[in-house]
Amino acid sequence: DIFKNILKYLPNDSFLIFNETRVVHARIIFRKPTGGQIEVFCLHPTSPSTVIETAFQQTSPVIWKAFVGNAKQWKSGVLQMDFDLENQHKGILRVKQIGRNEDTFSLEFSWQPEELTFSQVLEAAGKIPLPPYIRREAQPMDDIRYQTVYAKQNGSVAAPTAGLHFTQDIIQSLPQKKIQPLHLILHVGAGTFKPVDQDDIRQHIMHTEEIIVKRETIENLLLSPHKPRVVVGTTGVRTLESLYQTGKKLLQGMSLDEAVHTNQWDPYDGYLPQPTQALKAILNALDKDKKDAIRGTTSLMIIPGYSFQLTDVLITNFHQPRSTLLMLIAAFCGDTWKKAYNYALEHQFRFLSYGDACLFFKNNLQLY
Repeated sequence: DIFKNILKYLPNDSFLIFNETRVVHARIIFRKPTGGQIEVFCLHPTSPSTVIETAFQQTSPVIWKAFVGNAKQWKSGVLQMDFDLENQHKGILRVKQIGRNEDTFSLEFSWQPEELTFSQVLEAAGKIPLPPYIRREAQPMDDIRYQTVYAKQNGSVAAPTAGLHFTQDIIQSLPQKKIQPLHLILHVGAGTFKPVDQDDIRQHIMHTEEIIVKRETIENLLLSPHKPRVVVGTTGVRTLESLYQTGKKLLQGMSLDEAVHTNQWDPYDGYLPQPTQALKAILNALDKDKKDAIRGTTSLMIIPGYSFQLTDVLITNFHQPRSTLLMLIAAFCGDTWKKAYNYALEHQFRFLSYGDACLFFKNNLQLY
């Protein structure tokens, strides 16, 4: 079927959970006076704030961790570029290296006018960062196509691509089936494209990403514990399941500041409290600390054998082999994912970011 009919297949009176992160213009192309091209890919802020939301509101200067393309041609010195602002004004962006760690660089960005935020600078000077397997330059249309219609908060260097299928028409039709939208945030990092190189999955080191879940979302989940939870995309799943891990740690006596950081193997310790217990523990901790949201990080790795606590139905794209995303799918619905992928290959479905979507039910795949 085609995606505009997705509501036909979703349970009545359910939650539909969206990741409302927004992709930023994280790629910046600098040209050296000698003509060489240096590409900078912003990954994560390190100073004056490591929190993405805060880092984008900083004025000049800021320090970020970044990939640098063609780094051999940039041994030292300051690179600079002009960028266009409104009313035919120009801005100047400068960057210099202040450190290196294996394949990433520590870069200091400064700019004029200094009162601009880093978010405004990136929007004007940078380009949308398409996935590495899309071998073409970003085009103006990608600013629209590689962004979900409900994207709100700047922070991702890759789109949560399952959400790209949703239009405003589909979202406005949700009440017809008593489907209630809920929102959360996982700022997608470049690590999402990191392949699994090891034959032993225990050797794979999972990347860390920032997550935010507002009190309102947690309250809704707790008020209707038996409502099916339909999650849009693997990033949404990892956020929800990390939320459960936070509640679990609170029940084990950990402080909220510690509990909001989910490590790669946290779920596999055998302790599985009821989801309602975990959610209640979170709300109690938010009350105690007078906070309006869970703000933390996750390196959660979901592999076969994982016990899903807050995810019933998953809408997702077709993923690459040897990826942590495909492992999550295998964990969710068992070997039946292979039927879906074989069907997709036989019928020339499109894979990856700009590809087709599939709908999985926990441990029970339904094909349409």
